[in-house]
Amino acid sequence: MHAIAPPARPLVAAALLVPLLGAGCVEPRVPGTGSQSPSTTSLEPVTPGPEDATLTVAVVERHPHGRDSFTQGLELSDGVLYESTGLVGSSWIEARTFPGGEVLARADLTDPFFGEGLTVTEEIAWQVTWQDGVAIARDPATLEERSRTTYEGEGWGLCSYDDDAERGAHLVMSDGTSTLTVRDPATFDARETIPVTLDGAPVELLNELECTPDGVYANVWTTDMIVRIDPRTGAIEDVIDASGLLSRAERQGADVLNGIAAIPGTDRFLITGKLWPVMLEARFVPR
Repeated sequence: MHAIAPPARPLVAAALLVPLLGAGCVEPRVPGTGSQSPSTTSLEPVTPGPEDATLTVAVVERHPHGRDSFTQGLELSDGVLYESTGLVGSSWIEARTFPGGEVLARADLTDPFFGEGLTVTEEIAWQVTWQDGVAIARDPATLEERSRTTYEGEGWGLCSYDDDAERGAHLVMSDGTSTLTVRDPATFDARETIPVTLDGAPVELLNELECTPDGVYANVWTTDMIVRIDPRTGAIEDVIDASGLLSRAERQGADVLNGIAAIPGTDRFLITGKLWPVMLEARFVPR
């Protein structure tokens, strides 16, 4: 997962599978096809593109972002910006002030974990892993590990609602498929699934997530598109074209768009990407 093209996840998976492929034991699997729940529609999956976009990105301010941050999770809570990163041997989770960037806490993931999304509830900072099937419960203030639990399939994105009229407090998790999983915020147990669709067709490769009162925002992996999902129906209500945000110089060495954090009390979001040198403070506005 080091470059824009070809996509990063298959590079990592392929590297891990080379010895087995040589022995003729297994075939490579494209992420997002392994744990998908049966679809509620017979339509073929679609990938949102610029032609589907209803909104675009209006940049308000540019903030520095670590070139070594392979961003998998981003969330702003009570003035603290939490970020989690991936890659085996280089995964970490960090809490820092925003604005300001003062590091308050940091924890590294040991091998063989490949870090993925995160979310912060009142009592737990949850962090998921890619293909390890392990969710880590951490202290939100210190990021010290409290416990671990396991889940089926892959872990990609994660976000949370403190309260909801229908579901109460809950987590929302993506696994690279077209299905979101609603989970218990205390135990991480799965409660239900939400098939995500655009005009009735499933949308796969849902990546980093952000839960807001207006819906669940999701990066669509390998694209510059962000989608806004109605968490009750799974229908995509807006497609946001986030292309062209980096200059040519900033684009050098950068990977895909990934990372959305709503700024509480405003209509702004922080958005960034894997190995991006900047984090953008922006609004989503009509095209």
